[in-house]
Amino acid sequence: MWWHDPSSFRSGRPSAAKADEPGIQMLGNRAVSGFQLLRLRHPAGITGENSRRVIRLLAVVALAGLTAGCFEPLYGTRSSVGGEGVGPKLAAVNVAPIDTPNGTRLARLGVDVRNDLIFGLTGGSGGAAPTHRLDIRLAARQLQVIVDVNTARPDVQNYGIDATYTLTDLSTGKKVVEGQTFSRVSYDIPGQQQRFAGARGLRDAEDRAAQVIADNIRTRLASYFVAGS
Repeated sequence: MWWHDPSSFRSGRPSAAKADEPGIQMLGNRAVSGFQLLRLRHPAGITGENSRRVIRLLAVVALAGLTAGCFEPLYGTRSSVGGEGVGPKLAAVNVAPIDTPNGTRLARLGVDVRNDLIFGLTGGSGGAAPTHRLDIRLAARQLQVIVDVNTARPDVQNYGIDATYTLTDLSTGKKVVEGQTFSRVSYDIPGQQQRFAGARGLRDAEDRAAQVIADNIRTRLASYFVAGS
């Protein structure tokens, strides 16, 4: 254990070491204490290292402060684009009825996707005077994922919806956004004897897929109104 004279802390410098004191080491023909040896080997001391760490930390904080003003919430009400938030622009989109074959499962999904979009765009507060029209086309598909090796019947199926959409500016009649999106969800078929459970699983998969389609289209429209492309 190193030993030093406590008076050295009061004076601000280490006191002279004596060769017969504990913790003394010989540096050449000179007797020094452990405290003096530490200062001789590391002139900058711990203070210099702490200073460098503080400088690096301050640089990181300063950089974070400079870049913080570059980010805005997508659905904020004080967007710098156009001087207003994206919410009113989304609320002014008229979602046209989705054309699907009557009496089919896809017809119900067309209503669900449209209702989800209207609520997502307006927040349930009602639409504004329309400035754009959104047209959507849907197609559904099913794929067997897991098949029982004994009965050759599917145990797990994958249900999917493919959607094509177009956003038209009503003032110019120009199509400003054209895109495609899809959703894939899986559901279990709990045995051929439980027909109601299988039908309920399919309906739940359809609802989940429809919600994904609506969310994807809403996000794409918000991106257009913010970035203009």
